[in-house]
Amino acid sequence: MAKKDKHVSETPATQWLKARKVAYTEHVYDYVDHGGTAESARQLGRPEHEVIKTLVMQDDKAEPLIILMHGDKQVSLKNLARAIGVKQVEPCKPEVAQRHSGYMVGGTSPFGTRKDMRVFVEATVLDLPGILINGGRRGYLVGLPPQVLVELLAAKPVQCAI
Repeated sequence: MAKKDKHVSETPATQWLKARKVAYTEHVYDYVDHGGTAESARQLGRPEHEVIKTLVMQDDKAEPLIILMHGDKQVSLKNLARAIGVKQVEPCKPEVAQRHSGYMVGGTSPFGTRKDMRVFVEATVLDLPGILINGGRRGYLVGLPPQVLVELLAAKPVQCAI
């Protein structure tokens, strides 16, 4: 695992992780607008498949939810809706996602969100030995075992990757 190479101020996500005594590594990179997981994976020298994106969506009742997906995959909205038992799912507009999560788009973490939301995770993420996931700020990922997602966020595994 990479060592912390720059000082990063605490975020609600890191405070949340520390409060639950979760060990994590810090990975800082130069944020690039619209660079996404491909850019962070390239800069950090890690497979994009291990960089997990946090997407804020809403169901047909406008209830927000989070889906955690491999960086190199997309979410099938139809398959996600079917898997969670709703009619449809759609991405939240950036300002709505920010209001629900408390994080800027590009820096959204599933940890320490402003509003409690249901969390779903692509099932194959849980098969990885370790993941990088946003630490609550653009240009900042944390490394941890994927089981934390299920154990502490109660993330439900789903199959909706395309």
